[in-house]
Amino acid sequence: MSISVSISHQIGKFALDADFSIEEPGITALFGPSGSGKTTIINIIAGLTRPRRGRVQLGDRVLFDHARSINLAIRKRRVGYVFQDARLFPHMSVHDNLYYGAKRNRLKLAASDQQDIIEMLGIHKLLHRQPNNLSGGEKQRVALGRALLANPDVLLLDEPLSALDQARKEEILPYFESLRDQRKLPILYVSHAIDEVARLADQMVVIDNGKTLANGSVFDMLGRTDLAPLAGQFDTGTVLPARVASRDPKAQVSFLDCAGQRIVVPYLGHAINTPVRLHIRARDVMIARTPPAGISANNVIPVTIIRMAGSNNDTLDISLAFGHDLDAIHTGPASDRPSIHARITSWSANRLNLGLHQKVFAVIKSVTVNGHLREQ
Repeated sequence: MSISVSISHQIGKFALDADFSIEEPGITALFGPSGSGKTTIINIIAGLTRPRRGRVQLGDRVLFDHARSINLAIRKRRVGYVFQDARLFPHMSVHDNLYYGAKRNRLKLAASDQQDIIEMLGIHKLLHRQPNNLSGGEKQRVALGRALLANPDVLLLDEPLSALDQARKEEILPYFESLRDQRKLPILYVSHAIDEVARLADQMVVIDNGKTLANGSVFDMLGRTDLAPLAGQFDTGTVLPARVASRDPKAQVSFLDCAGQRIVVPYLGHAINTPVRLHIRARDVMIARTPPAGISANNVIPVTIIRMAGSNNDTLDISLAFGHDLDAIHTGPASDRPSIHARITSWSANRLNLGLHQKVFAVIKSVTVNGHLREQ
């Protein structure tokens, strides 16, 4: 189901002008620094905030249209909303919290679908407990279940992990991955945590100072070095599709095949041929003129410099295409020539005398490469 947002709004001196469309189900990250307008956008979609002008459409239903004086009531928008702090009703059991919205919806899910959601979120053993007896991760899973059981057309997640410590985040992230891959529901995920976006998102909309800077596939967006200075906290990197080629549980590493290159990552526990996605930060990639020997880094990849851009006076963002075959890099389809990005000092680039089309080697430590399960 598609989502189209084109709105203008004013809050004091802050002006919001957002314009983007999402055509596919899956997770779309609304990404940008704090105060950029991300939460206001999803509040407008949910009907919690009325914009001054514009239009919001979900599939073939118009939720808001200033020109036509349309402003659909919240209860009619079929929107699920999960807040940062779960917001469970403290006087109700988990069961009653879960079914609070579902009881008020005429378009109810089938009983089997309801049970699937409860099983997917791992909350079937929590049904008779009270919210004050739940951990932070459990509360967020219950809040997510409550939103899903109401059978929404779109799910809005407002930084749902920001109030959790790292251990609780790692506990709940797999449930978001299952939701993305199993429910096929459009999800808008507000975040300023690039690791979450790289792991979960299919699409990405970059918001800064109330403006939509860019939107597109997360694979393309995270590789756009030009967005780093524009979005403030945007941390340039690369997201690449790969598959598990082999594993070594004793050494606690997995060997991945990424466009014909072997990438070593910490042991993932996945079966051979499982599709995964890699997130490699630009700051974790070193460049060598010749293959280094006698080092602890496990990934030494032949690459060719295809772009060099200064991010400021002190550093350079360098795009590196896999392989040393210049003809294949310049003439082959883009999907056959994945690239990664490195951020190094200008001093290092000058010391190595780096230049465009130069054949070099990317050196990446295994522990800095994040590999996550991804159904394709």
